Amino acid sequence: MLNKFFKAIHNKYSRLFKFIFFLRYLFTTFFVSIFLFLIVPIFLNHEKKAEGIKNYLEENYDFEINDYENIRYKAFPFPRFEFKKTQIKFLKSNANFNINYLKVYPKISSIYNSNHFEANKVIFKENNINLKTSSFLTFIEQLSKQRKKISFNDLTLKIVKDDKLIIKLENIFFSNFGYKKNSIKGKVFDKKFEAKLEDNLKFIEFKQLNSGITTNLELNKKIKTGTFRSKILNTNLKFDFEYNNERLKIFNSYFRSKNLSFDNETLITFRPFFEIETNFELEEFNAKILKKINFVKLLEIKNIIKKINSKNTIIYKTNKFSKSFIRDVNLKVNLANGRINYEKDFLIEKNFFKCEGDFNLSEEYPLLFFDCSAIIKDKKRLFKKFLINIKKSSDEVSRLKIKGNLNILNKKINFEQISLNEKKFPKEDLKYFKNSFENILFNKRFLEIFEIKKIKNYILEII
Repeated sequence: MLNKFFKAIHNKYSRLFKFIFFLRYLFTTFFVSIFLFLIVPIFLNHEKKAEGIKNYLEENYDFEINDYENIRYKAFPFPRFEFKKTQIKFLKSNANFNINYLKVYPKISSIYNSNHFEANKVIFKENNINLKTSSFLTFIEQLSKQRKKISFNDLTLKIVKDDKLIIKLENIFFSNFGYKKNSIKGKVFDKKFEAKLEDNLKFIEFKQLNSGITTNLELNKKIKTGTFRSKILNTNLKFDFEYNNERLKIFNSYFRSKNLSFDNETLITFRPFFEIETNFELEEFNAKILKKINFVKLLEIKNIIKKINSKNTIIYKTNKFSKSFIRDVNLKVNLANGRINYEKDFLIEKNFFKCEGDFNLSEEYPLLFFDCSAIIKDKKRLFKKFLINIKKSSDEVSRLKIKGNLNILNKKINFEQISLNEKKFPKEDLKYFKNSFENILFNKRFLEIFEIKKIKNYILEII
């Protein structure tokens, strides 16, 4: 019965079965042909084809291949030409790359075609690049405008100025296609970060993972001006900027945090000499943050500081409700060739104080020279600020002058002259003031000199 059934089916659908068996051979022939089409180039010499690839990359990706160890063809998982240990140069930004593997994925029609080569995408793997600060934005702009598919995998980017490292980015991944289009991942200061670029660099978002650091950067079409916004935990920073190869101007800037708030304008000149001019207007200032400054550590990098020229102005205007110890501070600090010159004046309960001097970082044991004066109109209120009560106080205005130098490293002070109402103190008194100062005020760190409790003890000792 079954034999008759299968025989009837075979007679009725014999042509269909023959066609299916024919397709089996056809598909086998097709896949073998494709396999051979992809495999055969492995055994060919591609040095001649390399010239066609180099010309295509220069015309369409705007970089040239200067040198490479060898070129190989690999068929799987996708056909590609691989240049090993390649040196390339991006033409517009003049950026030089050292690349372990440059992968060029050709169109199917270009696998055998040397004269009219075309690629689907280009991938850089295991790259190292030293990029000058003056070329950084040009390089980023070049990538943002690249319409051909390009990707960087495991990129180490060093941004340098005058052959000196400014910042190093590691393990960078960037692609201008796919679901990770215009996204950047990597590490900076050994911390992971993510960044997102919009087309034509109109907007850049930066996040440092697990740190609370978020930065947004808005740029105009020319990439020479823009707005920078950043939020790091409870700290907010925003400023506008204008940039060219000669200078960077920062304006409409504000910084807000729990202990410090200020507005700022900065002008950084790169050519012909590197100079910085800053103006700060403090709104809120907690003196406790000064305790975190380690002057000894700063002196360890004095060779770097000596190369910075800057002019800085700091203004701190307190309102009448403020509990600040010092009011209406005006400070000017100029740095040139390792020498710091400063001028400072401020009020303590309507009593006027002024200091000026210099500090030479180029010396092995730098001395802080000071020439200070004070006009004291209300002694009682002034002493009260230092938690000292005096029963009687004359209305006479006192004029105090102090001149000398301070050795921060050795914790020593030298008073050259002290006078009160034009009357100079004798040398014996100066020596006594010096010993008391070193034992009470300067027995620990430099900034602890300004602690109210210590100042109180010192005043009680010498009066």
